[in-house]
Amino acid sequence: MGARDSFHAVTYDVIVVGLGAMGSATVHALARPGRRILGVDRFSPPHTLGSSHGRTRIIREAYFEHPRYVPLVRRAYDLWRELEHKVGERLYTKTRGLTLGPEDGAVVRGARASAESFDVPHQVIAAADVRRQFPGLQPSADMVGVLDEHAGVLFPEACIAALLAVAAESGADVRREEQVTSWDADAAGVRVRTTRGEYRGGQLVLAAGAWMRVLVPELVGVLSVERQPIHWFEPASHAEEFRPEWCPVTLWEYDTDRVFYTLPDFGDGLKAGVHYEGQSVDPDRVERRTSAHEDAQATDILRRVMPHAAGRLRESQICLYTNTPDLHFIIDVHPEHPRQVVVLSACSGHGFKFATAVGEVATELLETGTSRQDLSMFQIRRFADEKRPRSA
Repeated sequence: MGARDSFHAVTYDVIVVGLGAMGSATVHALARPGRRILGVDRFSPPHTLGSSHGRTRIIREAYFEHPRYVPLVRRAYDLWRELEHKVGERLYTKTRGLTLGPEDGAVVRGARASAESFDVPHQVIAAADVRRQFPGLQPSADMVGVLDEHAGVLFPEACIAALLAVAAESGADVRREEQVTSWDADAAGVRVRTTRGEYRGGQLVLAAGAWMRVLVPELVGVLSVERQPIHWFEPASHAEEFRPEWCPVTLWEYDTDRVFYTLPDFGDGLKAGVHYEGQSVDPDRVERRTSAHEDAQATDILRRVMPHAAGRLRESQICLYTNTPDLHFIIDVHPEHPRQVVVLSACSGHGFKFATAVGEVATELLETGTSRQDLSMFQIRRFADEKRPRSA
């Protein structure tokens, strides 16, 4: 969507498209008295139709995906705490976290590499000691656990509501149930068209998650949207073992390069899901009910690793992952409009925890074109040779 005719009237300083985790955090970071900030979303955030829901989300430092995420998540921790202080509401609970799998597996090796590179407080625990310390967890004898002392849970709906409420109090204009249909940019600024009208601004942030392929055609051959089932189970027995006081968040490499995760029971069941392995979908045509096969897969894996937790299935939801081929993020200026447009997307199913830090990064990119964070791993140009999206 390149430039058409020039235009000069500027109504907003910055327009943010998409108000999930990244967009709401960006509006919050930008909003302050005297600045004209607009946030627009096709739905009414917080909602259950995208990637930023599910009642609980993991936050962790011993980051198996890559050590470069550690400084970003550390900054995010600080900013989540600041937001909690602003709103006087609990947004984070420390539970500790365990990454479990074969000692030479990718998940354990990755978690240890991040922890050791940045002095993350952690322990490496043999399977027998995991079972003794956390009776609800039953790793096989060939597994070890990396215990992340700072890991815990964020409450995503409360987080997004808090971000948007504080932004609105600081003067941001938040518009819900309004779909962006197109945008243009030139040296004078940006123009955004929606189902309700047209807005003009100085700069633009695109953070539309699963709908980014529509707004950034350059990413059509790169991004894939993956349908991910989430499940909540009523513990079959020993329910106290799965309360947040006693049960860490977990990531299990249950088979080679295959990951299963759980979060403790906050009163509505133990949350569990297979990480990746979902179907590629059109985000506007998603089957929102889980299948018998998906329910059975989650139940079977849970029985293997946390047998007392695998009781009645209480509820299921669908989350959308917007994946890049390497499963790392996109945090960059737009290649054709580097001074006007920032692209935040494709968090590949592991981005929520970083949202506050990414919102801060977006403001830096808008103001200076650079960031204090190392963004080299998140640049769009790394996909220059991609021909088609990653298959599920």
